[in-house]
Amino acid sequence: MSDNSFSAQADAVRTGGSGLALAVTYVTALFFIWALVTNLLDPLLKTMKTVFTLTPVESMLTGFAFFLAYFVVSLPSAAFLSRFGYAKSIMVGLGGIVAGCLIAIVAATVHVYLVFLAALFIMASGVTLLQVAANPLIASMGSPEDSAFRLNLSQSFNSLGAACGLFFGASFLLNGDIFKRDVVVTDLMREEALGFVTNVYLAIGLALTLFILAIWLVRDRITAAAPRTGQLVSPFTALTSKWANLGSVGIFLYVGAEVAISLNLLLYLEQANILNIEAQSAGHLTTFYMLFAMIGRFAGSALLKVVKDYAMLAIVAVGAIGLCLVVILTKDMLPSAPSGMIDVVLTSVPHTSGLIPAFAALLIGLFNSIMFPTIFTLTLQRSSAPTSATSGLLCLAIVGGAILPLVFAKIEEVTGSKSLAFIAPLLCYVYVLWFAVAARKAPTHAIEESVGHGH
Repeated sequence: MSDNSFSAQADAVRTGGSGLALAVTYVTALFFIWALVTNLLDPLLKTMKTVFTLTPVESMLTGFAFFLAYFVVSLPSAAFLSRFGYAKSIMVGLGGIVAGCLIAIVAATVHVYLVFLAALFIMASGVTLLQVAANPLIASMGSPEDSAFRLNLSQSFNSLGAACGLFFGASFLLNGDIFKRDVVVTDLMREEALGFVTNVYLAIGLALTLFILAIWLVRDRITAAAPRTGQLVSPFTALTSKWANLGSVGIFLYVGAEVAISLNLLLYLEQANILNIEAQSAGHLTTFYMLFAMIGRFAGSALLKVVKDYAMLAIVAVGAIGLCLVVILTKDMLPSAPSGMIDVVLTSVPHTSGLIPAFAALLIGLFNSIMFPTIFTLTLQRSSAPTSATSGLLCLAIVGGAILPLVFAKIEEVTGSKSLAFIAPLLCYVYVLWFAVAARKAPTHAIEESVGHGH
């Protein structure tokens, strides 16, 4: 096939040709997959904390090991993408997740926390390559003015995957006697808890092996729908773009805030001064954090048809700031005595005034909803660097998910209050608000590998 005919086919696919729907479906599935894998971290943190008797900072190393991969692997992933293309990058990324699952199974067998951390790093390396490829891929599949809409729509399924990861993780990872209140932990209980970890990651590894085969079968359609690649692009070129740098700071702080809240939400809700419920019930309740995010993304996708993307980002940043303030300002509130139980679909919770800070924390997910995809597309449309390099820098910034939870945990250790630790995400959302306002007047362009002019 000549370059001209291939280019014509690719243009047809990107603007609505016969291969577009299938390509979009497979790429959207990737958003679901990596969200499910990532959000198993929350119940896994509780498992690790309980089995290995970890301090708050030590337990946050689960998130640190996972999100550190974004810092280490993102720029090499951008270089790999620019040289080998989107389809190969997706298959290699999925293979990295499968490898991490196998190492997690080994870690559960040998009972070594450090091996778990290595497994999480390998898994996240695969997820990083998927993110570097999939975010600009879905944004480029159609008209430039709808790129934020498409990425938000795909991120809606990311939120669905996140909710599934939280719910199934709580159901299958937090199911043993070791998680009962005031229980005396035995070696048999530890063995049972780690056995659940083995089962979960074995199932994920097998499922993703089959999905790699499915991607291989449609690799040509994905390639036709993707921006052109084939020449190695230095990922460091993104550092020369003002908006690539501003956007990367936004991603760093947003992801850091979201992950810090997510990793601590179960531990926050089960506290005696909040809801005073068992770990599994708190784990099921945290599913609402991502369900709210999913609702927000579907609604946000529709609203982005009539509301400017930077305006939507400013609105949700203000909402997240307000909810963090509710959590912080209720730190000394003594919850009323429970007057019964309330069924909330996924679990039951006591009817108490502790529901006010509890649902304030959960509702932050609603306002988180469109932040990542909107910051991402706002940056791609304003960056003067190649798309692969900008995407790599933005994904590198996801390392905020490794750093901010440690800041959150340190504030908790110093103050003795998880509520006051919400100061960390509050400050992150203030920057997101500034970024939204600043993006309003910046010049934009179509999302392409070669931009050719600076801003």
